[in-house]
Amino acid sequence: MAITLSERAATHVSRYIEKRGKGLGLRLGVKTTGCSGLAYKLEYADQTLPEDLNFESHGVKIFVDAKSLPYIDGTELDFVREGLNEGFKFHNPNVKSECGCGESFNV
Repeated sequence: MAITLSERAATHVSRYIEKRGKGLGLRLGVKTTGCSGLAYKLEYADQTLPEDLNFESHGVKIFVDAKSLPYIDGTELDFVREGLNEGFKFHNPNVKSECGCGESFNV
């Protein structure tokens, strides 16, 4: 079981945490929402929670709650630039379908 970051994503997260002046790493999970059922939750982690499972990728700590892990196990988080837009992109091998707008997914 693992969650990983691409080198670009790890560099982006590390720089942002440094700029913020605080943070332990990245918190990743899922919530029930959208037309396909699940959506990703992504935020910077400033503390460890009791339910956290910990991973590390390219020197960045990743915190995931146990309930979310079955839906995102094996996911690689990338940071991409497409034209003038940039942001995180999830490469989740568990996804069976996504909604048309890309906001939610189903496993």
